[in-house]
Amino acid sequence: MASGSAGFSMVQAVQMATRNHGMPLEALRYPITPTGLHYLLIHYDIPVVDEESWRLEVGGEVRRPRSLTVADLRRLDAVETCSTMECAGNGRARFDPMPASQPWLLEAVGTSRWRGVPLRSVLEEAGLGDGVVEILFTGLDRGVEGELEQSYQRSLPVSEAMREDVLLVYEMNGAPLLPQHGFPLRLVVPGWYGMTNVKWLSSVTALERPFEGYQQEHSYRFRRDEDDPGTPLTRMLPRALMVPPGIPEFLTRERLLAPGVHVLQGKAWSGHAPIAGVEVSLDGGESWEPAATSRELDSPWAWCSWTYRWEAAAGRHTVCCRASDEAGNVQPSEPGWNVGGYVNNSPQRVVVTVR
Repeated sequence: MASGSAGFSMVQAVQMATRNHGMPLEALRYPITPTGLHYLLIHYDIPVVDEESWRLEVGGEVRRPRSLTVADLRRLDAVETCSTMECAGNGRARFDPMPASQPWLLEAVGTSRWRGVPLRSVLEEAGLGDGVVEILFTGLDRGVEGELEQSYQRSLPVSEAMREDVLLVYEMNGAPLLPQHGFPLRLVVPGWYGMTNVKWLSSVTALERPFEGYQQEHSYRFRRDEDDPGTPLTRMLPRALMVPPGIPEFLTRERLLAPGVHVLQGKAWSGHAPIAGVEVSLDGGESWEPAATSRELDSPWAWCSWTYRWEAAAGRHTVCCRASDEAGNVQPSEPGWNVGGYVNNSPQRVVVTVR
């Protein structure tokens, strides 16, 4: 196994953990995650944006470049969609050794109701050139990473950018975007990991060749070791999470539960296809039984709910859950270690003492 945390100090890990936050797993009870509980990752600093002077520049290889205000965008036909968003690094802290980055356990996820303008309509109005292959999105947040000073930038293939459900979003859960969630405008690409959903958008640029910026060609790639060029991360792999049953022990977070019948509950999602099923194990993954699933939100991109009736007997139990999707993807028993600490979607394990 490769070494991933050399030179990564406890202070640096704490700095990252205090600037960002995960969704408490008890919030899995909500179909829509309350805005203040939705996970949050901020690469650099939160930019202060004056809405009156802000503009979205639509340019590059287009026939009719545009400079749009928030008012311009709000005058266009709006679309609303519910979509689950997860950080590609969710589960990173469960790797051993832990790669040097934000130390997520399992909480880097949330589901929101997003409202905005289809990106497709803005691109069609601008008129894409015949040779365009990608659309580049640039945020107002700036920093230094990999010894390079940069704005946060990501691109999408034209085929993905022109999906009807890819949105330029100005509202989250019925209110204008909060500063930390990308005010005044962000990108939302349902099904893709969170790094794709660029915040504080300043420009949308049509490109005739693939973007080779840092966040595209170096970060967010699955690499087994430093010499591996890696493969890019795109859509979310399936995952099921449960509301931890019972009550927690303060330091260890292990759970205490009275004997008797209890209903385990949680959520499951995938960016590749609808969830096909969720299974629960009460013995640390040695055996599995099916859970009941239901869909509370009318959206193919939002998580579904699941429940399992457990007759809990006295003793110490390791409760696990795992999901599979209709494309045949299943959560693996063991994670695949990688340099960036990405896509660790091995099953959640919750230690429960019944007494």
